[in-house]
Amino acid sequence: MEPDEMLALFDHRMREHARPDGPGAHVERVGDVVRQTGGADDWNGVLWTAPDLSPARAESAIAAQVEHYTARGLGAFEWKLYAHDGPAGLGGLLAAAGFEAEPAETLLVAPVAGRSTPVELPEGVRLRNVTDAAGVELMVRAHELAFGTDGAQLRHRTLARLADAPDTFVAVVAMAGDEPVSSARMEMYPGTGFAGLWGGGTAAPWRGRGIYRALIAHRARVAARHGYRFLQVDATDLSAPILRRLGFTALSTTTPYVYRTAP
Repeated sequence: MEPDEMLALFDHRMREHARPDGPGAHVERVGDVVRQTGGADDWNGVLWTAPDLSPARAESAIAAQVEHYTARGLGAFEWKLYAHDGPAGLGGLLAAAGFEAEPAETLLVAPVAGRSTPVELPEGVRLRNVTDAAGVELMVRAHELAFGTDGAQLRHRTLARLADAPDTFVAVVAMAGDEPVSSARMEMYPGTGFAGLWGGGTAAPWRGRGIYRALIAHRARVAARHGYRFLQVDATDLSAPILRRLGFTALSTTTPYVYRTAP
């Protein structure tokens, strides 16, 4: 499949016809946008915009989403803007409405077929599947060590996914002895052919030893067993070069525009 065909498929299945990513969330199309609404610890925001969106309609849609989310008392929500979304200048319209752009990420996709590479870990490191609250705490600890951010929302979302739909969710922690040093997650979206890779953070002293690649290989094997065709990643500048070397193709970039209703 050519990259433009893959991007069109991704937009259709994963954005325009997105499914909720947790039990407390609801996805709906309202006018020119598809949005997800959940609780304070869920991901809230706009996933897709109509391809023929005009500047005037964009301004109206932006105002409507600000009203929708602030009326629910949410502290923040996100407009997930892709580089190929229209109209031209949509990012500027969002900024003018009070959204703040966060670092862009690269949308990369790879076929699952043929990705039966071995899961090679450094000596003394093993993988632990996350299936219970104790495993979630280890994953949160690894996430906080890797990214330096609070893992409270990650804890909430992971516990909810394990309770609600464990058959379509995978989480794993790389352990060095009793210390969690890396973690990663995979969301499998039934009926789409896509499995999304998330997390993939490694504590600084353990980077460059192949753990990130091992976590990709582990999740690819799981996706293959479940019959998924494609792996999808929103990659940072740190992980994008590794993924390209592993055969992933860049389709677009995505920038989170975040609207905060409170400091």
